Amino acid sequence: MNGSCPTISFIVVNRNTADLLIACLEHIYASDLDETPQVIVVDNGSTDDSVARVAAAFPQATVIEANRNLGFARANNMAFARADGELLMLVNTDAMLEKSCARVLCSLMRSRPEVGMVGPQLLNRDGSRQTSYEAVPDIATETLNRSLLKRLLPSKYPGKHRPLSGPEHVEALIGAVMMIRRQAVEQVGGFDEDYFFFLEETDLAVRMRAAGWAVMHEPRARSVHLQGATARSNESAARIEFYRSRYHFFRKHYGNRSASVLKAILTANLALNVVGLGLGSLVTFGQSQSLVRRFRVRRDLLRWHLAGCPQGPGLPRD
Repeated sequence: MNGSCPTISFIVVNRNTADLLIACLEHIYASDLDETPQVIVVDNGSTDDSVARVAAAFPQATVIEANRNLGFARANNMAFARADGELLMLVNTDAMLEKSCARVLCSLMRSRPEVGMVGPQLLNRDGSRQTSYEAVPDIATETLNRSLLKRLLPSKYPGKHRPLSGPEHVEALIGAVMMIRRQAVEQVGGFDEDYFFFLEETDLAVRMRAAGWAVMHEPRARSVHLQGATARSNESAARIEFYRSRYHFFRKHYGNRSASVLKAILTANLALNVVGLGLGSLVTFGQSQSLVRRFRVRRDLLRWHLAGCPQGPGLPRD
């Protein structure tokens, strides 16, 4: 932890999460750093008062108004072009950094120049650990019970149940909070903008490791993560984006045949889920809101698959 930290540019992408955004920025500016950081907010076409509130509370922050929803990848790439830092720290609006988080990550980056990206330990509100890193998706993770895989094959499919005392190499990070070395992200060409929402950071980690950069998890850096505020607000659309990103990832990294096999398996699984949840909703006369919600989401997903996974449905682009 000795020595000065390289300049950090914090990047926050926002869409209609004004309250979370302000809280997130408060935590960023409270970070234990030697200098006031550069903070860039990319607003993806919010219709709430996000931009006005940032301007009033944090006039020193740079706000890029996209005027429409660019998605996570494109918005961050836009911010990279405006960032001055040697290190780029991406923070979701639902992530609240502990004061030492950025400094601890920076210390690792300074001492290990081979590291291209690193993420902290993500926490629930009560301090319990969240999953902060994952194995790269494969047919097993996407079609079998992921929790069971983690328990049966923890070396291949690591999870939060194995506490770490120090930094460790990982395959991919959960992207709620991550620090990226500018040199590394410029070498691999930034985020793939064919992803709109979900798996962008996993794809970036795969490309970084292929280019010779290390990807690490640093458990001594910590951040509370409120998990999925954007996705929860429009669950069916968000799930469609997740499936769309899955198929793009498989086509890109495993080929069209693997993507087609995955799509066939998941379509069949959705059909079984719709039947089971539909019967459950009927038996309970629709009194279980959880059953009804899950039925509606899976019904919407199945309809999208049966229509050939068209581009139109999903999260809004306007």
